[in-house]
Amino acid sequence: MKSITHSLLVAGAISLSSFTLADYTGPGAGGEPTSVAAINKAPKDDMYVVLEGKLLQKKKHETYIFSDGTGEIPVEIDDRLMPAQNINEKSVIEIRGEVDAGVMETPEIDVKEIRVIKP
Repeated sequence: MKSITHSLLVAGAISLSSFTLADYTGPGAGGEPTSVAAINKAPKDDMYVVLEGKLLQKKKHETYIFSDGTGEIPVEIDDRLMPAQNINEKSVIEIRGEVDAGVMETPEIDVKEIRVIKP
């Protein structure tokens, strides 16, 4: 009887642990890889995006011009999110964030995470 109870407990624990490790991996699961050209063409407010490219220039405090080679878009990067290492207009970075697209306004990206790929 003890072995049956023990087996049931182990089986239950295994099934629960595999269930909790499962995660949704479909559309919208962690940022849609897209392009600046696609965002500029049809901006969707609050759409979470992942972009790889370069910061071309600093426009003002926490606002930069970003390009992925398909176009340019303003990005807002909080000072606390900037990497410890220096980056310049030749550095390749990955940004993750949300599109901020108001009516009759130029879309921009509110960056939530930045990662240096090539300094």
